[in-house]
Amino acid sequence: MTEPRSSARLEFADNDRVRALCGAHGEHLKLIERRLGVQIGLRGGQLNLVAPDPARLEVGERLLRELYGLLEEGFPLHLEDVDQATKLAGQGVALREVFGDTVFVSARHRVITPKGLAQKRYVQAIRDQDIVFGIGPAGTGKTYLAMATAVSALVERRVKRIVLTRPAVEAGERLGFLPGDIAEKVSPYLRPLHDALFDMVDDDKANAFIERGTVEVAPLAFMRGRTLNDAFVILDEAQNTTPEQMKMFLTRLGYGSKAVVTGDVTQVDLPSGRPSGLLEAQRVLRAVDGIAFCAFSEVDVVRHPLVQEVVRAYEAYEAERRAARTPGGAGGSEG
Repeated sequence: MTEPRSSARLEFADNDRVRALCGAHGEHLKLIERRLGVQIGLRGGQLNLVAPDPARLEVGERLLRELYGLLEEGFPLHLEDVDQATKLAGQGVALREVFGDTVFVSARHRVITPKGLAQKRYVQAIRDQDIVFGIGPAGTGKTYLAMATAVSALVERRVKRIVLTRPAVEAGERLGFLPGDIAEKVSPYLRPLHDALFDMVDDDKANAFIERGTVEVAPLAFMRGRTLNDAFVILDEAQNTTPEQMKMFLTRLGYGSKAVVTGDVTQVDLPSGRPSGLLEAQRVLRAVDGIAFCAFSEVDVVRHPLVQEVVRAYEAYEAERRAARTPGGAGGSEG
């Protein structure tokens, strides 16, 4: 016996926007079909939606109407936006509330907005609090959004400078053997922050910011003894700080300043036996007023759709390994 199916016909007035909704070669519709388990057919400016049940049909119909509404408001729809929108579908959250929150408009006229609820809460926390921790896997936008909010604050003159810092992966901060000045020595470690800066402002302005010290690149080891006033400070890869380094960094903050600390506690590269300052900060500072902790998971990954699957697969693999090492866990003890 054939299961009952539900269908809907959606008609939109602007064929150009319908094409943008569908994406190149229908890639947007294909992604929605795969994520929601529905079928979408296109005929002119009309979309025919078929779903295995009324509930899934309602979710798909609402998603398509909201995406079209974003296009009507001038929002440029990319594949990553559609991917994130499918994750919000059915959660009772209007896409406009998330995607419509402009953080910064880049020199290339790209509108930078949150791509999900976790990012929306993260951006709002940065606006509301002076110290914010963004903790989660790679690809969740922690560093990029921190940089966008920093550049926005600088352009709007809410801060006088941006300070970018990151611990050297070798934990001992052995930068003296590398050629060049401080910025050149630490540049390979701070490349993600550099890339984000140059993606948001044109090259000449970005270079001028760095040359004048308006945007400062400082290895974490060189932050000791300083007081940072009227600055937006970003500490990236914070899982590789020691507890002493984390305390030192957080106590550099002066008047009129904000600090955003980003890291992934599953990617600690410190030598065996050395505790992570990010892990300790979560325990020590959780109840302190004025400090916010924002958590991200693989669901919040905003890179290629397969990145989310890669992160999930590795997390499952690591969970199996931990279980196998636990006495009485799966796999037992090694003989």
